[in-house]
Amino acid sequence: MSSVNIAESVYPLDDPYAIPLDKINVSDPELFRSNRMWPYFERLRREDPVHYCAESAYGPFWSVTKYKDIMHVETNHGIYSSDVEQGGITIRDNNAGLKLPMFIAMDPPKHDAQRKVVSPIVAPANLAKLEGTIRERAGKILDSLPVNETFNWVDRVSIELTTQMLATLFDFPWEDRRKLTRWSDVATSEEAFKTPEGEAAREAELLECATYFTELWNQRVNATEPGGDLITMLAQGESTKNMSPMEYLGNVILLIVGGNDTTRNSLTGGLLALSENPDQYRKLRENPALVETMIPEIIRWQTPLTHMRRTALQDTELAGRKIKKGDRVVMWYVSGNRDEEAIDEPNRFIIDRPRPRQHLSFGFGIHRCVGNRLAEMQLRIVWEEILKRWPDKPIEVVGEPKRVFSNFIKGYEALPVRIPG
Repeated sequence: MSSVNIAESVYPLDDPYAIPLDKINVSDPELFRSNRMWPYFERLRREDPVHYCAESAYGPFWSVTKYKDIMHVETNHGIYSSDVEQGGITIRDNNAGLKLPMFIAMDPPKHDAQRKVVSPIVAPANLAKLEGTIRERAGKILDSLPVNETFNWVDRVSIELTTQMLATLFDFPWEDRRKLTRWSDVATSEEAFKTPEGEAAREAELLECATYFTELWNQRVNATEPGGDLITMLAQGESTKNMSPMEYLGNVILLIVGGNDTTRNSLTGGLLALSENPDQYRKLRENPALVETMIPEIIRWQTPLTHMRRTALQDTELAGRKIKKGDRVVMWYVSGNRDEEAIDEPNRFIIDRPRPRQHLSFGFGIHRCVGNRLAEMQLRIVWEEILKRWPDKPIEVVGEPKRVFSNFIKGYEALPVRIPG
Protein backbone atom coordinates (compact mmCIF):
# COMPACT_ATOMS: atom_id res chain seq x y z
CA MET A 1 0.00 0.00 0.00
CA SER A 2 1.28 3.43 -0.83
CA SER A 3 1.42 5.94 1.98
CA VAL A 4 -1.00 8.87 1.82
CA ASN A 5 -1.04 12.17 3.58
CA ILE A 6 -4.05 12.86 5.76
CA ALA A 7 -3.92 16.61 5.50
CA GLU A 8 -5.65 19.18 7.67
CA SER A 9 -8.95 20.35 6.21
CA VAL A 10 -8.89 23.73 4.49
CA TYR A 11 -12.37 24.42 5.89
CA PRO A 12 -13.52 24.61 9.52
CA LEU A 13 -14.76 21.25 10.79
CA ASP A 14 -17.55 22.81 12.84
CA ASP A 15 -19.74 24.17 10.05
CA PRO A 16 -20.47 21.89 7.06
CA TYR A 17 -22.69 24.59 5.56
CA ALA A 18 -19.69 26.94 5.26
CA ILE A 19 -18.11 24.50 2.80
CA PRO A 20 -19.05 24.32 -0.89
CA LEU A 21 -21.04 21.12 -1.37
CA ASP A 22 -18.56 19.66 -3.83
CA LYS A 23 -15.70 20.20 -1.34
CA ILE A 24 -17.24 18.19 1.50
CA ASN A 25 -15.02 15.24 2.43
CA VAL A 26 -16.59 12.99 5.03
CA SER A 27 -13.62 10.61 4.96
CA ASP A 28 -11.55 12.88 7.22
CA PRO A 29 -10.83 10.69 10.30
CA GLU A 30 -10.74 13.76 12.52
CA LEU A 31 -14.48 14.21 11.98
CA PHE A 32 -15.02 10.86 13.70
CA ARG A 33 -12.45 11.30 16.45
CA SER A 34 -14.11 14.59 17.40
CA ASN A 35 -17.66 13.26 16.79
CA ARG A 36 -18.41 16.13 14.42
CA MET A 37 -19.51 14.15 11.37
CA TRP A 38 -23.27 14.23 12.04
CA PRO A 39 -24.19 17.59 10.42
CA TYR A 40 -22.04 16.72 7.39
CA PHE A 41 -24.04 13.57 6.76
CA GLU A 42 -27.29 15.40 7.47
CA ARG A 43 -26.45 17.94 4.77
CA LEU A 44 -25.48 15.23 2.26
CA ARG A 45 -28.70 13.26 2.89
CA ARG A 46 -30.73 16.40 2.27
CA GLU A 47 -28.85 17.99 -0.60
CA ASP A 48 -26.75 15.33 -2.33
CA PRO A 49 -27.43 11.80 -1.05
CA VAL A 50 -25.06 10.21 -3.58
CA HIS A 51 -22.19 12.67 -3.32
CA TYR A 52 -18.96 12.80 -5.30
CA CYS A 53 -15.78 13.81 -3.50
CA ALA A 54 -13.13 14.50 -6.13
CA GLU A 55 -10.18 14.91 -3.76
CA SER A 56 -9.36 13.04 -0.58
CA ALA A 57 -6.41 11.26 1.00
CA TYR A 58 -7.75 8.06 -0.58
CA GLY A 59 -8.59 9.39 -4.02
CA PRO A 60 -12.03 10.25 -5.42
CA PHE A 61 -15.08 8.42 -4.08
CA TRP A 62 -18.87 8.45 -3.95
CA SER A 63 -20.65 8.77 -0.60
CA VAL A 64 -23.96 6.92 -0.35
CA THR A 65 -25.72 8.35 2.69
CA LYS A 66 -29.41 7.32 2.60
CA TYR A 67 -30.79 4.03 3.87
CA LYS A 68 -32.58 2.97 0.66
CA ASP A 69 -29.58 3.74 -1.56
CA ILE A 70 -27.24 1.82 0.75
CA MET A 71 -29.62 -1.14 0.58
CA HIS A 72 -29.56 -0.94 -3.23
CA VAL A 73 -25.77 -1.13 -3.30
CA GLU A 74 -25.69 -3.92 -0.69
CA THR A 75 -28.09 -6.11 -2.66
CA ASN A 76 -26.53 -5.66 -6.10
CA HIS A 77 -23.17 -7.40 -5.78
CA GLY A 78 -23.15 -8.04 -9.52
CA ILE A 79 -22.73 -4.28 -10.03
CA TYR A 80 -20.89 -3.29 -6.86
CA SER A 81 -17.93 -5.52 -6.00
CA SER A 82 -16.30 -6.20 -2.63
CA ASP A 83 -13.37 -8.07 -4.13
CA VAL A 84 -9.91 -7.23 -2.87
CA GLU A 85 -8.62 -7.16 -6.44
CA GLN A 86 -11.03 -4.30 -7.09
CA GLY A 87 -9.93 -2.45 -3.95
CA GLY A 88 -11.69 -4.24 -1.09
CA ILE A 89 -14.21 -3.09 1.50
CA THR A 90 -12.66 0.08 2.94
CA ILE A 91 -12.33 3.50 1.41
CA ARG A 92 -8.59 2.93 1.34
CA ASP A 93 -7.54 0.56 -1.45
CA ASN A 94 -6.43 -2.87 -0.27
CA ASN A 95 -5.14 -4.16 -3.61
CA ALA A 96 -1.47 -3.24 -3.27
CA GLY A 97 1.33 -3.82 -0.78
CA LEU A 98 0.26 -6.23 1.96
CA LYS A 99 -2.81 -7.53 0.16
CA LEU A 100 -5.13 -9.45 2.48
CA PRO A 101 -7.87 -11.43 0.73
CA MET A 102 -10.72 -12.35 3.09
CA PHE A 103 -14.17 -13.69 2.44
CA ILE A 104 -15.90 -10.37 3.17
CA ALA A 105 -13.66 -8.88 0.43
CA MET A 106 -14.69 -11.52 -2.13
CA ASP A 107 -17.61 -11.89 -4.49
CA PRO A 108 -19.64 -15.05 -5.00
CA PRO A 109 -19.10 -17.93 -5.43
CA LYS A 110 -15.81 -17.90 -3.46
CA HIS A 111 -17.27 -15.64 -0.78
CA ASP A 112 -20.19 -17.98 -0.16
CA ALA A 113 -18.02 -21.10 0.07
CA GLN A 114 -15.55 -19.61 2.58
CA ARG A 115 -18.23 -17.97 4.72
CA LYS A 116 -20.00 -21.33 4.97
CA VAL A 117 -16.88 -22.88 6.55
CA VAL A 118 -16.95 -20.61 9.63
CA SER A 119 -20.70 -20.02 10.00
CA PRO A 120 -21.29 -23.10 12.25
CA ILE A 121 -19.45 -21.27 15.06
CA VAL A 122 -22.50 -18.98 15.41
CA ALA A 123 -25.22 -21.56 14.71
CA PRO A 124 -28.06 -21.46 17.28
CA ALA A 125 -26.93 -24.70 18.97
CA ASN A 126 -23.40 -23.35 19.46
CA LEU A 127 -24.67 -20.00 20.72
CA ALA A 128 -26.72 -21.86 23.31
CA LYS A 129 -23.55 -23.62 24.48
CA LEU A 130 -21.64 -20.34 24.68
CA GLU A 131 -24.29 -18.47 26.66
CA GLY A 132 -23.34 -19.91 30.04
CA THR A 133 -19.65 -19.24 29.45
CA ILE A 134 -20.32 -15.63 28.49
CA ARG A 135 -22.54 -15.08 31.53
CA GLU A 136 -19.97 -16.53 33.91
CA ARG A 137 -17.17 -14.41 32.46
CA ALA A 138 -19.24 -11.25 32.36
CA GLY A 139 -20.12 -11.78 36.01
CA LYS A 140 -16.48 -12.21 37.01
CA ILE A 141 -15.43 -9.10 35.09
CA LEU A 142 -18.20 -6.99 36.64
CA ASP A 143 -17.51 -8.33 40.14
CA SER A 144 -13.85 -7.33 39.79
CA LEU A 145 -14.67 -3.67 39.16
CA PRO A 146 -13.87 -1.10 41.85
CA VAL A 147 -16.67 0.83 43.56
CA ASN A 148 -16.43 4.58 44.20
CA GLU A 149 -13.31 4.76 42.04
CA THR A 150 -12.82 6.05 38.49
CA PHE A 151 -11.65 3.48 35.93
CA ASN A 152 -11.52 3.00 32.16
CA TRP A 153 -14.61 1.05 31.08
CA VAL A 154 -13.09 0.32 27.65
CA ASP A 155 -10.13 -1.55 29.09
CA ARG A 156 -11.70 -3.20 32.14
CA VAL A 157 -14.98 -4.32 30.55
CA SER A 158 -15.33 -3.84 26.80
CA ILE A 159 -11.90 -5.11 25.74
CA GLU A 160 -11.62 -7.80 28.39
CA LEU A 161 -14.97 -9.42 27.65
CA THR A 162 -14.58 -9.42 23.86
CA THR A 163 -10.98 -10.63 24.04
CA GLN A 164 -11.97 -13.54 26.24
CA MET A 165 -14.71 -14.43 23.75
CA LEU A 166 -12.32 -14.27 20.80
CA ALA A 167 -9.83 -16.49 22.60
CA THR A 168 -12.59 -19.04 23.09
CA LEU A 169 -13.74 -18.93 19.46
CA PHE A 170 -10.16 -19.43 18.19
CA ASP A 171 -9.16 -21.74 21.06
CA PHE A 172 -6.32 -19.25 21.39
CA PRO A 173 -3.70 -19.43 24.20
CA TRP A 174 -5.41 -17.68 27.10
CA GLU A 175 -2.33 -15.91 28.46
CA ASP A 176 -1.74 -14.27 25.06
CA ARG A 177 -5.33 -13.18 24.44
CA ARG A 178 -4.56 -9.44 24.55
CA LYS A 179 -2.52 -9.96 21.37
CA LEU A 180 -5.88 -10.36 19.63
CA THR A 181 -6.93 -6.89 20.75
CA ARG A 182 -3.63 -5.45 19.59
CA TRP A 183 -3.83 -7.08 16.17
CA SER A 184 -7.39 -5.85 15.74
CA ASP A 185 -6.31 -2.29 16.53
CA VAL A 186 -3.25 -2.52 14.25
CA ALA A 187 -5.28 -3.94 11.36
CA THR A 188 -7.71 -1.01 11.44
CA SER A 189 -5.27 1.74 12.43
CA GLU A 190 -5.50 4.97 10.49
CA GLU A 191 -2.59 6.51 12.40
CA ALA A 192 -0.23 3.92 10.88
CA PHE A 193 -0.78 5.27 7.38
CA LYS A 194 0.37 8.79 8.22
CA THR A 195 4.00 7.90 7.52
CA PRO A 196 5.84 5.18 5.58
CA GLU A 197 7.50 4.16 8.86
CA GLY A 198 4.13 3.72 10.57
CA GLU A 199 2.82 1.69 7.68
CA ALA A 200 5.91 -0.55 7.72
CA ALA A 201 5.51 -1.11 11.47
CA ARG A 202 1.85 -2.01 10.94
CA GLU A 203 2.72 -4.57 8.29
CA ALA A 204 5.42 -6.06 10.52
CA GLU A 205 2.92 -6.59 13.35
CA LEU A 206 0.41 -8.19 11.01
CA LEU A 207 3.11 -10.58 9.80
CA GLU A 208 3.78 -11.46 13.45
CA CYS A 209 0.09 -12.28 13.69
CA ALA A 210 0.45 -14.48 10.59
CA THR A 211 3.37 -16.37 12.15
CA TYR A 212 1.47 -16.98 15.38
CA PHE A 213 -1.67 -18.21 13.63
CA THR A 214 0.31 -20.35 11.19
CA GLU A 215 1.71 -22.27 14.15
CA LEU A 216 -1.83 -22.83 15.46
CA TRP A 217 -2.93 -23.97 11.97
CA ASN A 218 -0.09 -26.48 11.80
CA GLN A 219 -1.06 -27.89 15.21
CA ARG A 220 -4.67 -28.46 14.12
CA VAL A 221 -4.66 -29.19 10.39
CA ASN A 222 -4.31 -32.95 10.88
CA ALA A 223 -6.40 -33.25 14.02
CA THR A 224 -8.45 -36.45 13.92
CA GLU A 225 -11.20 -35.09 16.17
CA PRO A 226 -13.39 -32.46 14.48
CA GLY A 227 -12.59 -29.13 16.11
CA GLY A 228 -15.19 -26.56 17.04
CA ASP A 229 -12.81 -23.60 16.91
CA LEU A 230 -12.36 -21.21 13.99
CA ILE A 231 -8.76 -22.18 13.21
CA THR A 232 -9.60 -25.87 12.92
CA MET A 233 -12.62 -25.01 10.78
CA LEU A 234 -10.43 -23.01 8.39
CA ALA A 235 -7.63 -25.61 8.37
CA GLN A 236 -9.98 -28.48 7.57
CA GLY A 237 -12.70 -26.78 5.51
CA GLU A 238 -12.87 -27.81 1.85
CA SER A 239 -13.00 -24.21 0.64
CA THR A 240 -10.31 -22.89 2.98
CA LYS A 241 -7.75 -25.66 3.63
CA ASN A 242 -5.70 -24.70 0.55
CA MET A 243 -5.67 -20.94 1.18
CA SER A 244 -2.51 -18.95 0.57
CA PRO A 245 -0.76 -17.61 3.69
CA MET A 246 -2.04 -14.09 2.98
CA GLU A 247 -5.57 -15.33 2.47
CA TYR A 248 -5.42 -17.16 5.79
CA LEU A 249 -4.11 -14.01 7.49
CA GLY A 250 -6.84 -11.98 5.80
CA ASN A 251 -9.58 -14.26 7.11
CA VAL A 252 -8.02 -14.35 10.58
CA ILE A 253 -7.91 -10.54 10.68
CA LEU A 254 -11.51 -10.38 9.46
CA LEU A 255 -12.66 -12.72 12.23
CA ILE A 256 -10.62 -10.88 14.88
CA VAL A 257 -11.94 -7.45 13.87
CA GLY A 258 -15.47 -8.73 13.36
CA GLY A 259 -15.46 -10.47 16.73
CA ASN A 260 -13.90 -7.51 18.49
CA ASP A 261 -15.17 -4.18 17.24
CA THR A 262 -18.95 -4.56 17.13
CA THR A 263 -19.21 -5.88 20.67
CA ARG A 264 -16.37 -3.90 22.20
CA ASN A 265 -17.49 -0.52 20.92
CA SER A 266 -21.19 -1.17 21.45
CA LEU A 267 -20.48 -2.08 25.09
CA THR A 268 -18.87 1.32 25.50
CA GLY A 269 -21.22 3.24 23.22
CA GLY A 270 -24.25 1.78 24.97
CA LEU A 271 -23.15 2.91 28.41
CA LEU A 272 -22.33 6.35 27.00
CA ALA A 273 -25.76 6.57 25.31
CA LEU A 274 -27.56 5.67 28.54
CA SER A 275 -25.48 8.22 30.44
CA GLU A 276 -26.40 10.91 27.90
CA ASN A 277 -30.07 9.86 28.03
CA PRO A 278 -30.83 9.37 31.74
CA ASP A 279 -34.56 8.99 31.05
CA GLN A 280 -33.77 5.86 29.04
CA TYR A 281 -31.45 4.51 31.75
CA ARG A 282 -34.23 5.06 34.29
CA LYS A 283 -36.71 3.30 32.01
CA LEU A 284 -34.32 0.33 31.73
CA ARG A 285 -33.79 0.03 35.49
CA GLU A 286 -37.54 0.14 36.05
CA ASN A 287 -38.13 -2.54 33.40
CA PRO A 288 -35.03 -4.73 32.80
CA ALA A 289 -36.92 -6.72 30.15
CA LEU A 290 -36.29 -3.77 27.82
CA VAL A 291 -32.75 -5.11 27.39
CA GLU A 292 -34.13 -7.13 24.44
CA THR A 293 -35.01 -4.05 22.38
CA MET A 294 -32.25 -1.87 23.82
CA ILE A 295 -29.43 -4.00 22.38
CA PRO A 296 -30.28 -3.50 18.67
CA GLU A 297 -30.93 0.17 19.43
CA ILE A 298 -27.44 0.47 20.93
CA ILE A 299 -25.97 -1.19 17.83
CA ARG A 300 -27.86 1.22 15.56
CA TRP A 301 -26.91 4.23 17.68
CA GLN A 302 -23.26 3.26 17.92
CA THR A 303 -22.80 1.93 14.33
CA PRO A 304 -19.42 0.27 15.13
CA LEU A 305 -18.30 0.22 11.48
CA THR A 306 -18.94 3.58 9.87
CA HIS A 307 -18.77 2.36 6.28
CA MET A 308 -18.23 -0.37 3.75
CA ARG A 309 -16.88 0.27 0.30
CA ARG A 310 -17.70 -1.30 -3.05
CA THR A 311 -16.22 -0.78 -6.51
CA ALA A 312 -18.46 -0.36 -9.55
CA LEU A 313 -17.96 -3.21 -12.04
CA GLN A 314 -19.77 -1.31 -14.79
CA ASP A 315 -21.17 2.09 -15.59
CA THR A 316 -24.39 2.47 -13.61
CA GLU A 317 -26.76 5.00 -12.08
CA LEU A 318 -27.68 5.50 -8.43
CA ALA A 319 -30.23 8.07 -7.26
CA GLY A 320 -29.79 9.92 -10.53
CA ARG A 321 -26.00 10.08 -10.34
CA LYS A 322 -23.91 8.45 -13.06
CA ILE A 323 -21.27 6.17 -11.58
CA LYS A 324 -18.42 4.97 -13.79
CA LYS A 325 -16.88 1.52 -13.90
CA GLY A 326 -14.01 1.42 -11.37
CA ASP A 327 -15.42 4.17 -9.12
CA ARG A 328 -15.23 3.77 -5.34
CA VAL A 329 -18.72 3.67 -3.83
CA VAL A 330 -18.77 4.12 -0.05
CA MET A 331 -21.88 3.13 1.91
CA TRP A 332 -21.93 5.22 5.06
CA TYR A 333 -23.82 3.04 7.55
CA VAL A 334 -23.34 5.73 10.17
CA SER A 335 -25.47 8.05 7.99
CA GLY A 336 -28.05 5.49 6.87
CA ASN A 337 -28.76 4.71 10.52
CA ARG A 338 -29.78 8.37 11.04
CA ASP A 339 -31.95 8.64 7.89
CA GLU A 340 -35.27 10.25 8.80
CA GLU A 341 -36.98 8.69 5.79
CA ALA A 342 -36.23 5.16 6.98
CA ILE A 343 -36.17 5.39 10.79
CA ASP A 344 -38.53 7.36 13.01
CA GLU A 345 -36.77 9.92 15.17
CA PRO A 346 -33.33 8.56 14.26
CA ASN A 347 -31.45 11.16 16.28
CA ARG A 348 -33.07 9.98 19.52
CA PHE A 349 -31.82 7.03 21.54
CA ILE A 350 -35.00 5.07 22.33
CA ILE A 351 -34.56 1.71 24.05
CA ASP A 352 -38.12 0.48 23.37
CA ARG A 353 -38.40 1.21 19.66
CA PRO A 354 -41.15 -0.76 17.89
CA ARG A 355 -38.73 -1.96 15.15
CA PRO A 356 -35.30 -1.87 16.78
CA ARG A 357 -33.60 -4.16 14.26
CA GLN A 358 -34.20 -1.78 11.36
CA HIS A 359 -30.60 -0.62 11.06
CA LEU A 360 -27.56 -1.08 8.85
CA SER A 361 -24.85 -1.72 11.42
CA PHE A 362 -24.46 -5.38 10.42
CA GLY A 363 -24.67 -4.69 6.69
CA PHE A 364 -27.22 -6.47 4.55
CA GLY A 365 -27.47 -9.19 1.93
CA ILE A 366 -24.70 -11.73 1.32
CA HIS A 367 -22.16 -9.78 3.38
CA ARG A 368 -24.34 -9.33 6.47
CA CYS A 369 -22.20 -9.82 9.59
CA VAL A 370 -21.88 -13.54 10.22
CA GLY A 371 -21.58 -13.05 13.99
CA ASN A 372 -24.42 -10.61 14.53
CA ARG A 373 -26.38 -12.89 16.88
CA LEU A 374 -23.29 -13.61 18.97
CA ALA A 375 -22.62 -9.86 19.31
CA GLU A 376 -26.20 -9.23 20.38
CA MET A 377 -26.08 -12.10 22.87
CA GLN A 378 -22.89 -10.83 24.52
CA LEU A 379 -24.32 -7.34 24.87
CA ARG A 380 -27.62 -8.64 26.24
CA ILE A 381 -25.90 -10.81 28.85
CA VAL A 382 -23.62 -8.02 30.03
CA TRP A 383 -26.55 -5.66 30.54
CA GLU A 384 -28.59 -8.33 32.29
CA GLU A 385 -25.68 -8.87 34.68
CA ILE A 386 -25.16 -5.13 35.19
CA LEU A 387 -28.82 -4.68 36.13
CA LYS A 388 -28.62 -7.58 38.61
CA ARG A 389 -25.69 -5.97 40.40
CA TRP A 390 -26.69 -2.32 40.26
CA PRO A 391 -30.47 -2.22 39.86
CA ASP A 392 -30.98 1.12 41.60
CA LYS A 393 -27.93 3.21 40.74
CA PRO A 394 -26.66 3.94 37.22
CA ILE A 395 -23.01 3.51 36.35
CA GLU A 396 -21.75 7.08 36.02
CA VAL A 397 -19.71 8.40 33.10
CA VAL A 398 -17.40 10.92 34.76
CA GLY A 399 -15.41 12.31 31.82
CA GLU A 400 -15.32 12.73 28.08
CA PRO A 401 -14.84 9.63 25.93
CA LYS A 402 -11.63 9.33 23.94
CA ARG A 403 -12.56 8.20 20.45
CA VAL A 404 -10.31 6.45 17.94
CA PHE A 405 -8.82 8.27 14.95
CA SER A 406 -10.55 6.33 12.18
CA ASN A 407 -13.13 6.74 9.47
CA PHE A 408 -13.83 2.97 9.51
CA ILE A 409 -14.03 1.94 13.17
CA LYS A 410 -16.36 4.12 15.23
CA GLY A 411 -14.83 3.26 18.52
CA TYR A 412 -13.33 4.31 21.83
CA GLU A 413 -9.94 4.20 23.48
CA ALA A 414 -11.21 5.28 26.87
CA LEU A 415 -14.38 6.05 28.82
CA PRO A 416 -13.86 7.10 32.46
CA VAL A 417 -16.66 5.76 34.67
CA ARG A 418 -17.50 5.30 38.33
CA ILE A 419 -19.76 2.81 40.05
CA PRO A 420 -21.43 4.52 43.02
CA GLY A 421 -21.30 2.69 46.33
